[in-house]
Amino acid sequence: MQEVILVKDGELALKGLNRSTFEDILIKNLRWKLSELGKFRFEKAQSTIAVYPEDEEIDLDEAADIVGKVFGIVGYSRAAICEKEMQTILRTANEYLGVQLDSVNTFKVESKRSDKKFPYTSPEISRETGGYLLRRHPHLKVDVHHPDLVVNVEVRDKYVFIHGNQEKGAGGMPVGTNGKGMLLISGGIDSPVAGWMMAKRGIELAAVHFASPPYTSKRAEMKVHQLLRKVAVYSGRIRLYTVRFTEIQETIRDNCPEDLFTLVMRRMMMRIASMIAEKENCQALITGESVGQVASQTIFALACTDKAAKYPVFRPCIGMDKTEIIEISRKIDAFDISIEPYQDCCTVFTPKHPRTRPTPELLDETEAAVNWQELLETAANTADVRYISLREED
Repeated sequence: MQEVILVKDGELALKGLNRSTFEDILIKNLRWKLSELGKFRFEKAQSTIAVYPEDEEIDLDEAADIVGKVFGIVGYSRAAICEKEMQTILRTANEYLGVQLDSVNTFKVESKRSDKKFPYTSPEISRETGGYLLRRHPHLKVDVHHPDLVVNVEVRDKYVFIHGNQEKGAGGMPVGTNGKGMLLISGGIDSPVAGWMMAKRGIELAAVHFASPPYTSKRAEMKVHQLLRKVAVYSGRIRLYTVRFTEIQETIRDNCPEDLFTLVMRRMMMRIASMIAEKENCQALITGESVGQVASQTIFALACTDKAAKYPVFRPCIGMDKTEIIEISRKIDAFDISIEPYQDCCTVFTPKHPRTRPTPELLDETEAAVNWQELLETAANTADVRYISLREED
């Protein structure tokens, strides 16, 4: 029995004349993510993309798991294919879903007939299929409101697709349909969540991490690689720039008031990230900041930080509390990595009493004591670059 994966693209149906472009990008993303399993063929029709495996050895369980983590998909299901003949439909429904039917108490049949030449209407298909299944599974009862299992029969132009309950997809928009953003990623909980949230809205990700050896260890960098790999399961491959930030932090320590250390550091990060974002053709910066979470994330401090950025700064976690952020971190399997005890550069030279109500003018005056441009350009131009993918670095 031939099987396919049916993908429902949900929000893309609202894109009007541009819909085909969005669907093509979604198929491109699906093809790339499924390529490790083998070759697949894709057909799109009526808000559905049918994913056909072209190799009998392909593991469809694994393929379905990958499909469930592709942004732009609202729902998906494995389905059997059969010919457009009523008795064949009945037999296929029983053979394909028989084990599931034996394990539930209630069901209903939902039918869709795209091919109006098929001699049975949708209600007739449902009635015939439901009666046939009841005769072979006498313990079942029909429940049209809250069934344990929905038997779906979709009559299309070429074939009939038969499947059970639809699985929930990752939702959002296909990555690459809404531009590109530069994610400032530390080793904490918030920034991987921020990257995941913006990828869900169709933004392709690049990333920059600031390392300060010998104050930070190589394990802290590897932790960031692991976190990005969790995000890449959903977003696709991410180019990571690791910036050596030690000299800049030591210059800040030696030339700036202690209560402004963190704010000046954040502004330097924004400037370097902007330089790299320009190389990467990004249109925005992305951070995991949340209002009031720490002293450098008051509304006054964030306004000062934004003044140093060349691009808009997206902060998808801005109104979330820590519990909400942790919930998403667990969902994407990043939380246990985020709490590993390896120090990142944001905790180096942390002031005892950071200023919470700074002004841009005060920071401009503080920074004027040093010619930062050469330091910033050197840091941006000498960053280590590598790709982070679904598995190990490509």
